[in-house]
Amino acid sequence: MPELWTLTKLIRSKNAGPFELTLDIMFKDRGSFQQAVKSGSFTRENIARQCHVPNDSVKLFFLENISAIKISIPRRVPSGDARDTDIYGGQFHSPLVRMEV
Repeated sequence: MPELWTLTKLIRSKNAGPFELTLDIMFKDRGSFQQAVKSGSFTRENIARQCHVPNDSVKLFFLENISAIKISIPRRVPSGDARDTDIYGGQFHSPLVRMEV
């Protein structure tokens, strides 16, 4: 099974307000997008396990017309909190990069 990064042109995370993160996965082409979707790797349960958040807090959006997947998850601590390790949320996508699809 290929790793997610081999099918994409961009994987990123960023703040979606102070309490949520959004992860954007943009695929090289429609075939790569369809392969990832059909792999069964993009379930709420799997994403929750990869990102260490509750299953019911994961929101998945499959954007077929632009060959992208958008994921929203809660931040463990609010952006800017003294315990926050990444105020802009730019490093939280790393668990997905090597996910098998």
